[in-house]
Amino acid sequence: MAYTIAFFGSKPYDEASFNEKNKEYGFELRYYKGHLNKHNVILTQGVDAVCIFVNDTADTEVIRLMADNGVKLLALRCAGYNNVDLKAAADRGITVVRVPAYSPYAVAEYTVALMLSLNRKIPRATWRTRDGNFSLHGLLGFDMYGKTAGIIGTGKIAKKLICILRGFGMNILAYDLYPDYNFAREHQVVYTSLDELYHNSDIISLHCPLTEQTKYLINDYSISKMKDGVMIINTGRGQLIHTNALIEGLKNKKIGSAGLDVYEEESEYFYEDQSDKIIDDDTLARLLSFNNVIVTSHQAFFTREALANIASTTLQNIKDFMNHKPLENEVKA
Repeated sequence: MAYTIAFFGSKPYDEASFNEKNKEYGFELRYYKGHLNKHNVILTQGVDAVCIFVNDTADTEVIRLMADNGVKLLALRCAGYNNVDLKAAADRGITVVRVPAYSPYAVAEYTVALMLSLNRKIPRATWRTRDGNFSLHGLLGFDMYGKTAGIIGTGKIAKKLICILRGFGMNILAYDLYPDYNFAREHQVVYTSLDELYHNSDIISLHCPLTEQTKYLINDYSISKMKDGVMIINTGRGQLIHTNALIEGLKNKKIGSAGLDVYEEESEYFYEDQSDKIIDDDTLARLLSFNNVIVTSHQAFFTREALANIASTTLQNIKDFMNHKPLENEVKA
C-alpha cells in the first residue's frame, strides 16, 4: 500500500504544488481544508504521516490523539514550529520534521517591498490616482540611502535582506544571539546590543524565531528606546510584537509606520476570505484603520519557487523517515 499523508489547512495552491512533486514519490495524499485541531484529529486515523502549516494546532491533546491513531510523523511544511508541542511529540513517539528554508529570497524581497511601500506611500498613491486625485500632498518619503536598518536575527532570510539593503547604500546594525562575524565583515554589518539597535535605527526588521525569550520583544519599553518616527517591519512571527504597544506607538507618533505580514492572533483570519464578514477582532480592526500601516496575510513566502521547494523538502523529509534515513530537518524538543 502507498504511504499515506494527511494534509491539514490545505489550499488549492498547496494541492497543485504537492500533486506535481508527488509524481516523483507516489504517496497517497489526502487534503483537508480545516486546520488541524482536537475536533478533526479523527481524520488522522489510518494515515502514516500528518502534514501541517503555521495555523494548525499540534498541542499536547492533539499530539496524544494522533499518537493513539498510530501517526508516527508530523511534517511541517513551514519553518516555524511554535504551534507544536515538541515534548509531547517526543514522549508519544512522534517524529517532527520541517522545511527550514523554502526561499529566503522570497521573504527578504517581500520585506523590502513593505519598506518601500510604506516609505513612498505607494498604496495611498494608488488609491488616490484611481479616484482621480493626483496630488502629492501627504506622500513625502525619504531616501533609503544613508539611513540605518536594524536587523534583529541574522539567519538566511536576514542575510539576503542585508545584501539588498546594502545595495541601497544603507547602514546595517544587527543583533543575534549567535553573531556571524565573517558575514558581518564581508557586508559591513555592525553587531550591537538591542538597546543600541533600537536607539540608532531608522527601520527595524524582525527575523528572529519566536521563543519564550523573544515573545513580545517589541513592547512599550523597547518602543520607548527607538527613534521618533521609526519604521517597524515584521515578516517573522506575530507574537514578536505586542500589538497594543505597537498601536499606542503609532497613535503617539513614536512609530512612523509599520509593515506587518504576520499578526499575533492571525489564525482566525489569515489565509481565509473574510470579506463578507465583520472583523470582530478590535485590535486587528484598529491596525487596519491606520493609513501608515500595511497588514498582509502572511504571504512573504508566497512565490512559485518557494511552493516548489516546500513540496520537495516536505516529501523528501517523509521519504527519508519512511526509509529510516537520517533526518536532516528533524526538530527535537
